Amino acid sequence: MKINLSERLAQHSLPKNVIAESIGVSRQTLHSIETGKYCPSVLIALKLAHLLEVSVEEIFTLEKKDL
Repeated sequence: MKINLSERLAQHSLPKNVIAESIGVSRQTLHSIETGKYCPSVLIALKLAHLLEVSVEEIFTLEKKDL
C-alpha cells in the first residue's frame, strides 16, 4: 500500500497532535501510519480523509503487489 499522508498533512494547517486527537489516535500512531509502519482501520482512514477533506484513495493507494 502506498501512503500519501505526509504531503496531505503538510498542506493542512492543524498541528499533527491535533489531527491525531481529532481522529482518536496518538501522535505516535499517526506517525506510524504516515511512515507505513501501521495500517489503520477503515474507520481511522475514513476519519482522517474526512478531516483532511480528501478521499481515502488520495491518502491510501493499493499497489500491484497488494492485489
